[in-house]
Amino acid sequence: MARRGAGTPFLLRLSLLLLLQLGGTLGCASVAVGSPVVSLGSAVMASCTIRSELCRGLEQGKVQITWMLDNEPVAGSQHQGPGGTEVSNLTLPRFNRTQAKLWCWVEWNGTKQRVGMAEIRAGYPPAKPFNLSCILNLSDYGLTCRWEQGADSHLPTSVTLKSHPSRCRRSRAPAVTGCTPQGGHSHCTVPRRLLQLYRQMEIWVSAANALGTAESEHLCIDPMDVAKLDPPTLQSIQSIPFQTDCIALAWEVARSNAHMELQCELRYRAPEDPAWALVTGIVGQAGTTQRCGFLFGTQYHFQMRCRRSSARGYWSEWSLGRNYTTHEKAPTGKLDAWWSARPAGAGGQLEVQLCWKAPRRQEANGRVLGYRVTLSPRRRGRDPRTICNTTHTQCNFSAPAGTRRVYLSAYNAAGESAATEVVLLERKGQPLAGLRAVPGGERSLWVCWEAPPAPAAAYVLEWQRVSSEPGRCSACWQMERDGAATAALIRDGIEPFQRYNISVYPLYKDAIGVPSNIAAYSKQKAPSYAPKLHLKSISKSSAELCWDPVPVEMQNGFITSYTIFWANSTAEVSSATVNPSLSSFVIRELKPSTLYKVHIMASTAAGGTNGTSLTLVTIVLDDIEIQFLFLTLGLIFVLLILLLICFQKNGRVKQQFWPSIPDPANSSLGKWVPAELQQEPLQGPSVREPGLATISTVTVLERAAGKQPSAWGKEPATTTAGTFPALPQPYVRQEGPGMPGRGRAAAEPCQGPGGSGETVQYARVVGDGYKGQQHAPPRLYLRSSSTQPLLLDPSPSPKPYENLWFHGAGPHGCPGDGGCPEEPPATFPLLQGLRISGAEELHDCRTF
Repeated sequence: MARRGAGTPFLLRLSLLLLLQLGGTLGCASVAVGSPVVSLGSAVMASCTIRSELCRGLEQGKVQITWMLDNEPVAGSQHQGPGGTEVSNLTLPRFNRTQAKLWCWVEWNGTKQRVGMAEIRAGYPPAKPFNLSCILNLSDYGLTCRWEQGADSHLPTSVTLKSHPSRCRRSRAPAVTGCTPQGGHSHCTVPRRLLQLYRQMEIWVSAANALGTAESEHLCIDPMDVAKLDPPTLQSIQSIPFQTDCIALAWEVARSNAHMELQCELRYRAPEDPAWALVTGIVGQAGTTQRCGFLFGTQYHFQMRCRRSSARGYWSEWSLGRNYTTHEKAPTGKLDAWWSARPAGAGGQLEVQLCWKAPRRQEANGRVLGYRVTLSPRRRGRDPRTICNTTHTQCNFSAPAGTRRVYLSAYNAAGESAATEVVLLERKGQPLAGLRAVPGGERSLWVCWEAPPAPAAAYVLEWQRVSSEPGRCSACWQMERDGAATAALIRDGIEPFQRYNISVYPLYKDAIGVPSNIAAYSKQKAPSYAPKLHLKSISKSSAELCWDPVPVEMQNGFITSYTIFWANSTAEVSSATVNPSLSSFVIRELKPSTLYKVHIMASTAAGGTNGTSLTLVTIVLDDIEIQFLFLTLGLIFVLLILLLICFQKNGRVKQQFWPSIPDPANSSLGKWVPAELQQEPLQGPSVREPGLATISTVTVLERAAGKQPSAWGKEPATTTAGTFPALPQPYVRQEGPGMPGRGRAAAEPCQGPGGSGETVQYARVVGDGYKGQQHAPPRLYLRSSSTQPLLLDPSPSPKPYENLWFHGAGPHGCPGDGGCPEEPPATFPLLQGLRISGAEELHDCRTF
């Protein structure tokens, strides 16, 4: 049941569509428009009528009518019409389509069905044809007419060519359709059976479409007046005797034109001529014609055409061409010559380079076979010796010294021209007052000058492309024979974007003027490329750049300037303009240790070209600064070396910086022990055995000059004049661990030899025990007359030895008040082993 319920709406819809379709074919719906063809942009009105009684299946439902213009929905107004019909009206205010289909749709129960359609076309009335022309072809006597159609009307248009034999007068006779163009062309041909020859006919073009009709201008012609004849035929061409510059030409017309009176034209030209020469007024059916003024030895091409003489109809096509060469005669006129001469060493000869221009066509009188140069003119019955015979327009030869004239002539098959005298003048005349050159075109130059103070007979212009191999002499100079001329146009060999050096020589009667020179371009543009930059030198604030100039062939114009651009990493761009004559430039005010990108632009009056970029980095220090730095370091190094050498060589200076400290281990005291100490070792009764003693500081006293040391171990003699004074009385002081002054010996006053209270120098002997002992022995201090400061740190110890004397009190102890005994103990081992010289001057001894 569910499936049957689901399929019911589909079956109903399908049945409805079939019924509507059948009803539509039986008149269920109809679509009507006001006009199926309307003007483009005008309004369109349409209506769709639905007859429900004829559309089975729609009786019980409400009909909904909609519209579609092609695929675009449009809205209409629906109402109920008479007889139970449903009517929908539609108005399109502006129809802008050239063709469209308007559909009427019926919507019932959610389903749409097309029930009617009307096709609408839009366009314009046909345009008026124009430029109607007709030609009668005598081969089949068909009249072919052509015209131009106007703008497209966007509608189907029928075009016909109509005619009327009315002799160009109004007639009620119906027009005859001459022809209808096929395939949309704008021409057609009226057959011979519809034409009336030798009678006037009225011909026009008619164009018609659904919006109107248009006709061209009516053409009233006699078909024979517009006939295009077949071209004539040239029979023969020959020169007329006794009239060497004239020819006679024979011709005949085509057979189709034999019964007509014709008017013909003849044209001819030589290969070098830019245009045809035209001969008119040739009348007749056939015959001959004559024409004069032809050049000798020249090839000409001839053609002929004709038309009816009684009408201004169409000319026939030009006949097939025919070539003819006139006969030759000897060349005439003078040759333009230019030369250069120089002595040929010690042989007494003159080297001459002679150039000349080929004779003009009207003077060559045929094909020139060659040129002859002689040293003397030709006389009757005797030919001079020929020094040059060539087919070219230049010749190099040697002539005797002092030669001032040579003779030049040209010859062809008919003879030789009169000799042209060439005078070899010196180039010492006055130059021009001024010279300039301007472009005359891409391949020509106007050379203008100011006349020299003296009148000139002629001028010679000489030019050559810069940095190119010179071409033939005839292509680089020309002569201006008018002495009053102040300008000349040069064309030979001139090319755009190339530089030419131009020289102008004034020719006088007895000399040749000094040349005036100028360089010029016929056209300029930007250089082909810019020069490549090279880094010549660089410093921390400047860089010198150099480049090779652009070759002249690649400059394409005069270089007006070089522009240098440079920029650092922060895009700060700077530029400078350089004179084109320079090939180097120094960039200043650069930052040290900075990267720069540099490029050059070469400019002409027509534009500029950029070169490749050059990357450079400025240095931190200049060369001078680097040299100064190295020089300073070198000087410092040399001074250090000198100081070291001085310290090494000079003991006094060495003592000032590194004083010599005596080593007790290497002293005589450390190596000598008195015999008494070896026989009777001293012992202290109340002191425990001390450790080994070491001597850390020894003061060596230097005796005064001339003093003799006293005998060691003996009593000093009585002090007399010239003898040594008595030694000061040293004493030994023992300090315990808790006594003040431990670790160092204080300087105590001691009476000198005269009982004075001066402070005497002293020395310190330190006794120490072995490392690791728990109880350090008492230290003994030896008082002397030395003022050398005590050394706090002990020096390397000498070999150990036992001296029990230091551990007990001496026989003469030093009181604690600082007093000293008058006599030193005789058994004091250190004083007995110390050699003292100059005892009388112990108060001012020097310490080493």
